Amino acid sequence: MKSSPSPSSRPSKAVPKGDLATEITASLVVFLVALPLCIGVAVASGVPAELGIISGVIGGLVVGAARGSTLQVSGPAAGLAALVAETVLEYGVAMLGVIVLFSGLLQIVLGLVRLGRFFQAISLAVVQGMLAGIGLPLMFSQAYPAMDAKAPGTPLENMAGVPGLLADTFADPQALIAAGLGTVTVVLSFLWKKVPGPVRKVPAALVAVGIGIAVAALPGVEVKTLQVGNLLASVDMPGTAQFAGLADVGIITAILTFTVIASAESLFTAAAVDRMHDGPRTRYNPELIAQGAGNTIAGLLGALPITAVVARSSANVQAGAKTRLSRTLHGLWLLAFALLLPQVLALIPISVLAGVLVYSGWKLFAPEEFPKMWRQDRGEFAVMTLTTLVIVATALLEGVLFGLAAGIVLAAVRMSQTVIRQHVEEDTAKVVMAGNATFLRLPQVIEALEAAAEAGKPRIRLDLTGVTHLDHACRSQVEEFTAQQRGKGLRVELLMPGPAKRLPTEADREPESVPDEASARAAARLDPLPRRPVSVPASASTSAGAPGPTAEWFYLDTTPMPEDFAQRYAEGYAQDYGSVYGSDHGSVYGSDQGRSYGEGEGTPGPSYDYFR
Repeated sequence: MKSSPSPSSRPSKAVPKGDLATEITASLVVFLVALPLCIGVAVASGVPAELGIISGVIGGLVVGAARGSTLQVSGPAAGLAALVAETVLEYGVAMLGVIVLFSGLLQIVLGLVRLGRFFQAISLAVVQGMLAGIGLPLMFSQAYPAMDAKAPGTPLENMAGVPGLLADTFADPQALIAAGLGTVTVVLSFLWKKVPGPVRKVPAALVAVGIGIAVAALPGVEVKTLQVGNLLASVDMPGTAQFAGLADVGIITAILTFTVIASAESLFTAAAVDRMHDGPRTRYNPELIAQGAGNTIAGLLGALPITAVVARSSANVQAGAKTRLSRTLHGLWLLAFALLLPQVLALIPISVLAGVLVYSGWKLFAPEEFPKMWRQDRGEFAVMTLTTLVIVATALLEGVLFGLAAGIVLAAVRMSQTVIRQHVEEDTAKVVMAGNATFLRLPQVIEALEAAAEAGKPRIRLDLTGVTHLDHACRSQVEEFTAQQRGKGLRVELLMPGPAKRLPTEADREPESVPDEASARAAARLDPLPRRPVSVPASASTSAGAPGPTAEWFYLDTTPMPEDFAQRYAEGYAQDYGSVYGSDHGSVYGSDQGRSYGEGEGTPGPSYDYFR
């Protein structure tokens, strides 16, 4: 009787355990990165700054404590700022809570039915185009508050108004100071990584905020600063009037848009964060449920939507975090700061926060990805560029749907690569096809078939054995063409695609050479083309090279053939396959069949065509 192993002898699972001090330090770093981002995203979204902090707190305390990803940090994201701003402008801040609430519920449902992995089945070109389409309008929209001005409205209007914005800024000394603070913030964000020593560990956005507060406090400086109220008073739970808005088609569309974009951004960020560390991988369905739980609570409190954020997540990884503790604590620090030191927030210049978001927009836009995509794949480059342009010109949902459609079309076209060779050889018009024959290539297929018919030869050979996929449209066209030409008295040899079949041996042969009535009816059901009655001579049925009952095409043609037809056919068949499909196919389908049908003792008589 074996004794159970002692606890000390049992193999222990390698669970990463971060040092408590390291986790707390990492949480403080993430807090310092998240604070200006939460406020900046709220301002860019057209809602009070307190709502951004509430979403940040929920992202830490709710999503951060849930299972799914270990090091990914969630909160209000710059990627949704433009979408939220449009929604608030059209439906008001009160309806935002309902939209976020039902988006969260929908995310939970998607996670429960295990569709978290589905978001990974999206073309990378569409994803990058979507991010660029979010980042480019974000930069132009935040250029206005960076100069203490108000953005005109749509992305195209914001772009067109930049020359006038610059003229007005240079004419106003206070606006020029604000523009200087915004510019310093952007420059610091780009160059801060090159700062040597431990100073680099301080987030660039926090340094910019400190500089902005100092400059705004100077006498004679009158730049716009953040307007902050009571955190608890800013909570606005949806009421009956807001829930009645669910009957509006526009609200339903907004819910679906928020769900798709927030889920995609969170799960794409999870994949990116997983590449930054060697710890536990993200569990996509639980993570989607966690994101949904966070958005559900955020919606109930009337706050901003929550997604995973790359900036906070990368700061968390770089600070040495190993567990969920750091991202959970950062939410606690946000809550404590907003409750205990709200007056500090009122000192932050808006232009500094706008500068932080201009930099975030640039990172989303990622212009270096466009030439990289051009070098790698020009078709995907077109999808990526079109997605970006449509988002900028219309809206986020329309652009993403257009990009998905363009990606599907590109994949379909590439999957439908068909090589068609049509030529005339003595008394035979030949058409050889290889690749994937789908309805997208139907015009080329019809053109080749018509050219073979117009060649005026008594024989037509259609060789489709090199086709790896033949869809219904192309198959129907080939079968109709074959039936029509045979009806005109022409001899049509048709070789359809199918798995290679072993030539039958003597042991495989049936004693009956003529199929019975039941077999004939079964064959008629399987064969889409008309088949003439077959009466196989005993010599042919017992010969070594004759096809068995599983032969794909086997029919009797009474048209006389030249005496040397078998030899010429075998040689031509071998030559075709050797040139089109390579030496291997030539040896299998050319030389072997040449020996079976041309040189072997079982060579069929002049009245029979055998096609496998």
